Amino acid sequence: MNERRINWIRRGLFITATLFVCCGIRRGEPLVVFTKAVNICLECIGIG
Repeated sequence: MNERRINWIRRGLFITATLFVCCGIRRGEPLVVFTKAVNICLECIGIG
């Protein structure tokens, strides 16, 4: 493949990834992930 085509593929993948991240943030997923991480950490220390 030539370099120009590879650059377009990279740009397309970057835009797609950015859209998915934005959709996840809009749905409130960071709070869900943070809550699960806290619970796992508390279980590892033996508090939860």
